[in-house]
Amino acid sequence: MKLKLIACAAAAMLLGLHTKAQQKNYQWAAGTTDGIPYKYVSNDPMKTRFYTLKNGLTVILTENKKEPRITAKIAVRAGSNTDPKDHTGLAHYLEHLLFKGTGEMGTTNFAKEKPYLDQIESLYEEYNTTTDTAKRRAIYKTIDQVSGEAAKISIANEYTKLMATMGSQGTNAHTWVEETVYEENIPSTSLNKFLKVQADRFRDPVFRIFHTELEAVYEEKNRTMDNDAWKVMEAMHRNLFPTSNYGQQTTIGTIEHLKNPSLKAIREYFNKYYVPNNIAIILSGDFNTEAAIKQINQQFAYMQPRPVSSYEHAPEPEIKGPVVTEILGPSAENVQIGFRGGPEGSREAMMADLLSSILANGKAGLIDLNLNQQQKILSGGAYLRQYKDYGVFDIYATAKQDQSLENVKDLLFEQIDIIRKGTFDDNLLKAIIANYKLDEIRGLSSNDNRASQLMQSFIANKGEGWIKNVSYLQALSKITKKDVVDFANKFFKDDNYTVIYKRKGEDKSIVKVEKPAITPVATNDNLESDYVKKVNALPATPVKPLWIDYNKAIQKGKAGNAELLYVPNKENELFSLYYRFDMGSWNNKILPVAANYLSYIGTDKSTAEAINKAFYNIACNYSVNVGTENTTVTISGLQENFEKAVRLFEDLLLNCKADDAALSALKGRLAKARANRKLDKSSIMQGLNAYAAYGDKNPFNYTLTDEELKSLDSKTLVDALHQLNGYKHTVMYFGPAAIADASRKISTLHQTPARFNAYPEGRTFSRTSQTANQVLFTNYDMVQSEIRWVRNTDSYTPAKELTVDVFNNYFGGGMGGIVFQTIRESKALAYSTYALYLTPAKKEDSYSFMGYVGSQADKMNDAVAGMNELITTLPRSDKSFESAKASLKNDLETDRITDDGILFSYLAAQRKGLDYDIRKQKYDQLGKVSFSDIQTFHQQELSGKPYTYCVLASDKKVKMEDLQKIGQVKTLTLEEIFGY
Repeated sequence: MKLKLIACAAAAMLLGLHTKAQQKNYQWAAGTTDGIPYKYVSNDPMKTRFYTLKNGLTVILTENKKEPRITAKIAVRAGSNTDPKDHTGLAHYLEHLLFKGTGEMGTTNFAKEKPYLDQIESLYEEYNTTTDTAKRRAIYKTIDQVSGEAAKISIANEYTKLMATMGSQGTNAHTWVEETVYEENIPSTSLNKFLKVQADRFRDPVFRIFHTELEAVYEEKNRTMDNDAWKVMEAMHRNLFPTSNYGQQTTIGTIEHLKNPSLKAIREYFNKYYVPNNIAIILSGDFNTEAAIKQINQQFAYMQPRPVSSYEHAPEPEIKGPVVTEILGPSAENVQIGFRGGPEGSREAMMADLLSSILANGKAGLIDLNLNQQQKILSGGAYLRQYKDYGVFDIYATAKQDQSLENVKDLLFEQIDIIRKGTFDDNLLKAIIANYKLDEIRGLSSNDNRASQLMQSFIANKGEGWIKNVSYLQALSKITKKDVVDFANKFFKDDNYTVIYKRKGEDKSIVKVEKPAITPVATNDNLESDYVKKVNALPATPVKPLWIDYNKAIQKGKAGNAELLYVPNKENELFSLYYRFDMGSWNNKILPVAANYLSYIGTDKSTAEAINKAFYNIACNYSVNVGTENTTVTISGLQENFEKAVRLFEDLLLNCKADDAALSALKGRLAKARANRKLDKSSIMQGLNAYAAYGDKNPFNYTLTDEELKSLDSKTLVDALHQLNGYKHTVMYFGPAAIADASRKISTLHQTPARFNAYPEGRTFSRTSQTANQVLFTNYDMVQSEIRWVRNTDSYTPAKELTVDVFNNYFGGGMGGIVFQTIRESKALAYSTYALYLTPAKKEDSYSFMGYVGSQADKMNDAVAGMNELITTLPRSDKSFESAKASLKNDLETDRITDDGILFSYLAAQRKGLDYDIRKQKYDQLGKVSFSDIQTFHQQELSGKPYTYCVLASDKKVKMEDLQKIGQVKTLTLEEIFGY
């Protein structure tokens, strides 16, 4: 579902009751700030201002004072659509290179470095046009040598470390079909530093440390070839867009183009598209709009506009199909049906968006009720992915056991036919609009959500369509059922679609990107440029940290016989009610199945379908989430409908009745879902990790056996549900009602016994002690290999948390960490790598270490050696250490735990045996932590210690003798990993 952010204060509007008086007037209006013109849309709840500087740069600002941070996105209207035909993947290359610094940042002496960079660029041009294999190998060897010399002068990842010191979180970027977006989340007091760095970054980018970064892109390409979902998505685009770049060019590019990069072409692309009239700076957060636009204007006025033509293409021909494609791979089978939609902002796009919610909205859509609810498929849904010129309308589903994908496809088309015939519930449109509005209220508090919506509007039409975003639901509310039916009959034709069958099998078309010979380059992470020193010296007013006093932030009362924890919602009319039980699947293995079963059964008075509709019609929701040691019931929605929602859930929980047919279908679907998990590499690695940490009997495989699942009966499950409220639990309320009112209403609606039942005795798991290196190996058909290092260490103590946090920031927690710097930046051994010392969630558990490298299989030995070197000897970089501490200090100063997060923070502290906010203790002691502290920590906890290595790879691509050199090898079957 596409989220649109607009106002919705009145409860009547939330229920879709539109009158003439409730219709708002949305129109563009204008103003100026110190001579800088801006536009805004009246009645925009985000109060967004759209500025256009004299050079054409778009600046989009929306204030949100919820926390002292700012989400910043710098969006460029250029992506894979605008890649040159002979250099696909170029926009994505460029995105990576914009992190390499400038003539002042990322170098110790640019005048000395530049001749090497010029030589590297020339060598790549020669390499690009050379076809002889021997000559190419010789050229690349020279590239490697010259790059090594250049790297001695550069400072790898200085941009990332500077942003970390500044307090930025989530430094990242992405490239997609129509956009390249650079993203930061900064403290509000660092805005001046941020704007200076970004202005310089786009003024003077230097493409250094290129060949190791290129190898990271190779790794990214290989990862996509191991990702069946990615392959399906690319096939969907190819089939829907047989003519245009929407389907004929991929974001990462072809292997042939990856092997033949051109720095000259990348520079030309930058000069063509990275111009002010094609860029937007988008800020959402805690700042002053007038002050911010002055700073932006001052920093970015140097940019000079140039004509930029948007990507234009000949209209796509009408699809004459259906166009059918099969994708092979090791993951679970599924089917996807794709239709081509209209351009952003068009009525066709809005209607398609509405159709996607009629089909699937998580509760009361046709697929939700007729297929998921009735268990005719394993799972299914629908969504619209909207681009500037077209939309991709995707309907998808996964098959049950012994169900053909063709049958699944037919079932999906039956739901389309229901829309075309108009035989769906007349109230569904009003309910969809009410739930859209509920989501929008929630979304208004999120800076990232606000900035993302504005970014999408800029990419589509430079923000000109924002008025349609703001007035979206008002326009949607005028659509009638007849409008929907008429549109569906035009949109869903008999042959204008594509079908992608994802089948299980070996994909013999995969050709991995070959590994070039790369000599590790210097990262110089202990050096710092004069530029960084100047930026760090710029003034910034520190943010005063705020800690939680749980005794003041949480009010306590009673809800029947249960303790009530209360936090008021002073922002809007939404509530969240929780019942928290200190028991989970370790106390009773059938609880997760019972919670799942609840979704498919009704009561004597209502069917499951009617209950789902009732919740959706009042824009409320419920869930029962069973963890290993906790179970949480959540009921949420509009406070006006609080009593209706709680009464609905309580009636369902206490009066649900057995349904053997529903259970039989559920058992079949669970069996298929369990089988599918064995095909998912991330699930397999999760199981390997648990085996390494706990042994053969572990939390991951502590589940029902196949026989136990088959023998489950309806009465046992229903009894477990009926008895749930009889166990001790804590009630938590976050909402606008006063505590007395909330306590009274909850006590009336939520019945508790005079004395709670004791919890069933819970299963406990003891972590293993690694005494010698061991390798746990599982075979999986994949291009890459994935390796995890696992080691259990000391028991939990609060005093250790600060050292752990500093160590993680320094060692392996992000792009500025030693692990990333060495494994990826210096040695080009992986696209993804990290290492973390993990703090347990409860006082009875112990700390542990986990490292990770995902690399090409032929790099595995080097990757293992590279990580082991870092585990054995901690490299010292005083600059990186100070950056790690500064980053943590900024995080603590600007971290705000608010809303219902206060309640869950309190529970988390309790699990650790704490009755206070440990962040204050960390902040007070942070200045005392020295490098010798984490060096001693590393020596005592990691260096020279045995580890369990979890290796997931194809046995055709890695050698057992190589694994045996690491430690004793144990090959695990899927049955040993999963327990069934």
